[in-house]
Amino acid sequence: MELHLNRVDYLQVGVTSQKTMKLLPASGRRTTQKVVIGDQDGVVTCFGIKKGEAVPVFKTLPGQKISRLELGGAVGTPQEKIFISVGSEVRGFTKKGKQFLSFETNLMESIRALYVSGADLFLCASYIYNHYCDCKDQDYYLSSDKINDIICLPVEKVGKITPVLACQDRVLRILKGSDLLYEVEVPGVPQVLALNNGNGGDSGEELIYGTSDGKIGLVQITQSSPLHRWEISNEKKRGGVLCVDYYDVLGDGVKELLVGRDDGMVEIYGFDNNSEPVLRYEHTLSESITSIQGGCVGKEGYDEILTATYTGWVMALTTEQVQREPGACDDVKINQEMQNKISNMRAELDQLQLKVLHEREKYHQAAHSSGAVSAMPVFSVNDKFTLNRDDASYSLTLEVQTAIDNVLLQSDVPIDLLDVDKNSAVVSFSGCDAGNGNFLLATYRCQANTTRLELKIRSIEGQHGTLQAYITPRLQPKTCQVHQYQIKPLSLHQRTHVIDHNRPVNSLTLTGQFSFAEIHSWVVFCLPEVPDKVPIGDSVTFYFQNTFLDTQLECTYRKGEGTFKSDNISTISILKDVLTKEATKRKINLNISYDVNEESVNYTLKLIHPKLEYQLLLAKKVHLIDALKELQVYEGNVDFLIPEYRSILEEADSLLEEYKKQPAHLERLYGMITDLFIDKFKFKGTNVKTKVPLLLEILDNYDPNSLAEFFDSA
Repeated sequence: MELHLNRVDYLQVGVTSQKTMKLLPASGRRTTQKVVIGDQDGVVTCFGIKKGEAVPVFKTLPGQKISRLELGGAVGTPQEKIFISVGSEVRGFTKKGKQFLSFETNLMESIRALYVSGADLFLCASYIYNHYCDCKDQDYYLSSDKINDIICLPVEKVGKITPVLACQDRVLRILKGSDLLYEVEVPGVPQVLALNNGNGGDSGEELIYGTSDGKIGLVQITQSSPLHRWEISNEKKRGGVLCVDYYDVLGDGVKELLVGRDDGMVEIYGFDNNSEPVLRYEHTLSESITSIQGGCVGKEGYDEILTATYTGWVMALTTEQVQREPGACDDVKINQEMQNKISNMRAELDQLQLKVLHEREKYHQAAHSSGAVSAMPVFSVNDKFTLNRDDASYSLTLEVQTAIDNVLLQSDVPIDLLDVDKNSAVVSFSGCDAGNGNFLLATYRCQANTTRLELKIRSIEGQHGTLQAYITPRLQPKTCQVHQYQIKPLSLHQRTHVIDHNRPVNSLTLTGQFSFAEIHSWVVFCLPEVPDKVPIGDSVTFYFQNTFLDTQLECTYRKGEGTFKSDNISTISILKDVLTKEATKRKINLNISYDVNEESVNYTLKLIHPKLEYQLLLAKKVHLIDALKELQVYEGNVDFLIPEYRSILEEADSLLEEYKKQPAHLERLYGMITDLFIDKFKFKGTNVKTKVPLLLEILDNYDPNSLAEFFDSA
């Protein structure tokens, strides 16, 4: 069955956080539902729809930012009590807006995640989980990495309280009381959790998770171990998943999976006979979707997908036919209700235009008066800086509550800017003085009404510094916000759960008078995705994988000792240089020992080989395209060409696009091989920089055997 949905905008509130909108269950004879939403201005708004217009039920006064909104009530009854988290406090409201709860928790920081089940309240700050029953402290757990979301399996089905934490280190942590029962490894950073089918499935043990890199999965949480049911990979490179819900939109008795992403994509997945998800519908909005719900809001008998966006718009995709396209001979008849609506909107527009003119005059008078005081307009920026495993690049996403005028990027380390298909901004580069530590100065000028900008960059390992984004919105007076992003020495490494222990490795061992907290801070400085908080226990081990080369790194450290193992000698060289520099800054004396495995160099060259061969072949094909096109024009056809050349002409557009998307890819691989060569001999105490031109000559006439021989004989 094909879905036809039409967009309807209901109203706009302040900037919203993730999971802050819910639909109240229908009450009485009415089958339409009320919407309740909380924003970052601290306002809870509850409204219904009457004759296409939003009619408020209640609205609270502004205050601190609302980070989460959940519905609750006694188990087995309609869930119509509203719970919000504000700072470290939880407040409860009835569906009429009367406040019945103000519970100040003992958390020292703001609540990041909230879940309500009957009399049980589950709260999470950055690293701390707390369980309260009737506002009395029950359980407590300290996580080793940041907690993004929390959910509890339905007690009425499972028979006991089973909280599940979604953590930043790509793990779901299953708890029993205050103890960790077990961990579930997932393919990305889990950002959102939901019960399968809204009730945990038949067993009550099934959970849906959505990750920051756009993957969705279903996992069954049994008493002893997890069972992975299915996973939707993100082949179309869409945004991260921020919210999910279940609702029967098709009306076939089976609930569909509703997904909202941070790039504005709304997706509806149906299920086939094997209960595998199948994409049935998609719709793109211009800003990130913070909440999604299925229900009946606007008109009785018409189902809707209700979404809340970052800038506070509440909009629906409804099954109601909003407009009918008239044919050539049709007389367009507008009913009385529509005519009234149009005249009301015209009157409202006239009022708004008058108000704007009045305010503009007022502003000009105030600006030119002698006692004028200029006030900086405050605006929110929602930013995300993440490493993509697929193409070893960083995505920088900037979202502003008002239209963006321009974004200036400045970097004190060499980085490449890559093309992004979704980006319609015009980029211009300015000359830089690399001698003064300024390697990049680029300006993105945005088209009108652009509130979200996505950029892609690729860094070079071994070079660390800061990327700064100067964001200027279309506001008067002109104002700008600066956001900084750290480019770490081993910036292309990503946390992983398992590594191959059979690879040949080089090791670096540090000993000295340093504390566990000090060596942990050095590792945080060197590598991404390491939690700032010092790990629990006496020692810790982290595994990493290089997203560009697929080499790996194992870090094990404790007070007074640290061991680092990698199959890439350049990784060990970078760590040695950076850790020594950090220890010297703190006047700590380090004893350094290392063990170099000659086989590891050849192993790394073998990992580079397919990538280098592919890029050389791509460059060769791209260089042939112009000449082959000339031949085609001159000869009139290409039948006389060999099949290889004909295929180059057929694929010319895709080859050029790929080559354009990967600027400096070949140079980057050349640089990595050169570093590998220099680092191999650096550990032997030999300087081979004079032989680099000879190495580049061999790379230009690439042959893997000649390259390996050169590495061995030099």
